[in-house]
Amino acid sequence: MTNLSFNLFRKSALIVAIAVSTLSSSCKKDKTNPTQEKTISGIVMSSNNFSLLKAALAQAGLTDVLAGKGPFTVFAPNNDAFVAAGLDTEAKIKAVPVETLKKILLYHVLGQRVPSAEIAMASNTSVKTAADLNVYVTKNASGVFINGATVIQADLAASNGVVHVINAVLMPSGGNIVEVAQANSNFSFLVAAVLRASQGSTNVAQVLSGAGPLTVFAPTNQAFINAGFANIAAVQAADPAVLTSILTYHVIAGRIFSSDLTEGAKPATVNGGTVSITLTGGAKVKGNKNTTSSMISPANIITTNGVIHVVDQVLLP
Repeated sequence: MTNLSFNLFRKSALIVAIAVSTLSSSCKKDKTNPTQEKTISGIVMSSNNFSLLKAALAQAGLTDVLAGKGPFTVFAPNNDAFVAAGLDTEAKIKAVPVETLKKILLYHVLGQRVPSAEIAMASNTSVKTAADLNVYVTKNASGVFINGATVIQADLAASNGVVHVINAVLMPSGGNIVEVAQANSNFSFLVAAVLRASQGSTNVAQVLSGAGPLTVFAPTNQAFINAGFANIAAVQAADPAVLTSILTYHVIAGRIFSSDLTEGAKPATVNGGTVSITLTGGAKVKGNKNTTSSMISPANIITTNGVIHVVDQVLLP
């Protein structure tokens, strides 16, 4: 072999070796890193934005479940959602009873793969979750919502389903409207008002415990105090008919999440009047005789017969 031929042979061999090495390296990257090959648990584990969800899944013993065959759809609360729910540390998550935590997490899981494109344009479609409880999914021009929570990033594809990131932790219902109010110490004035009003011609407690669905703007204890009810005794001494008129003014027929509220809307209340909705600076509601609007916060407390929105004023017809 001449020197020229030998040099050409060495150059060709070198080019082939480089090409094989590059192709091998590329294949390794494609094999080990594709997003499509990650399970839902893998997606959660690999994102710093899901560190609190990761801790919750581990505590509830659900990490392996969501790494399983599926298919699943998970509405995944990000860290900000856990913080807003008061579960801002791993210690606080571990303080939640395991069965309760498991129920909460399974309330975010559907037993089928549902990409956002397959969600119907509709309001509050009832969907059964892995917790055997319904969530309510809305899709409109503003986006996709579940129990009023916003899907802030849709369609994270996994090998065993799909993940939609949401901005709130979804809490399963703790009972009907009256039962949920009774379980919340910040509604003790409201509960007293409902019981007192029920001593009149309308059994308000029965209405609020009925099939519904109903939406209730629920004033806090401080809201009642600001409205002139100094204590629960003052509520219990009030005219049942007056309380009935006020309380039914806080109730709207239908299940209306915060995502259903629109600027300038004037929904009709059960007592026949209307309230005014504004969204600038956060969702607010105003009664006809209130001088200012009441903040709605927190919103979207799910019940078996509707939804509760907390307000910081008693709405006046």
